[in-house]
Amino acid sequence: MKVLVVGGSGGIGLAVVKQLLKNYPQADVIATYFNAEVALEHTRLTWIKLDVTNERAIAQLANQLGQIEMLINAVGLLHANGKLPEKSIKQFDTDFFELNVSLNTRPSLLLAKHFMNSFSATNKSHFVVLSARIGSISDNRIGGWLSYRMSKAALNMAMKTLAIEWKRKLPNCCILLFHPGTTDTEFSKPFQKRLAKGQLHSPEVTATALLNLIQQSDANDSGRFVSFDGSEISW
Repeated sequence: MKVLVVGGSGGIGLAVVKQLLKNYPQADVIATYFNAEVALEHTRLTWIKLDVTNERAIAQLANQLGQIEMLINAVGLLHANGKLPEKSIKQFDTDFFELNVSLNTRPSLLLAKHFMNSFSATNKSHFVVLSARIGSISDNRIGGWLSYRMSKAALNMAMKTLAIEWKRKLPNCCILLFHPGTTDTEFSKPFQKRLAKGQLHSPEVTATALLNLIQQSDANDSGRFVSFDGSEISW
């Protein structure tokens, strides 16, 4: 069994890598990083540097790895270079919006495009991306965070559309959108002080919930948008 974790050096991604190595003793895990390789070594773990905004690099990785059974994309962006999510339309910035799309939306599309042939048409497989409840249009009650909301809503639409296409082309592949909740990583650090007690959980809890969801799902569940607590999220 071969598993690819894109963004394996991030808070959630690294926790997923560790859980995979623990829970899937038959799996070879390939994890990608962008800046610095993580000091985690294992006989069944291979680290590969990848820029998820570079289509040629993604295509080359797909050709290099061949057939895989599971792909998890844990890459995402909420804030960068001191710039936080917008509270008002007056704070909207084109460059920040495009950065959100380039890391929250586009990578999953490029991964699907180039790894489609890496999945078997006859054997069970999973293509899983980290989304966010904030990308749900019907759940939007407080506004704000324009760029992040839009990039995740676009991701949700893309994966729902892909699930319909792959039901014909890859009938045994399950596409899942996973909401990790507020996880204790650098990603959520600027916003943790305002959280209610018990709302923040560890990367290990998130990783366990994600792998439990994968283990309990099959192609009949493809296209679902699911929270870490197992509940379905409306679009």
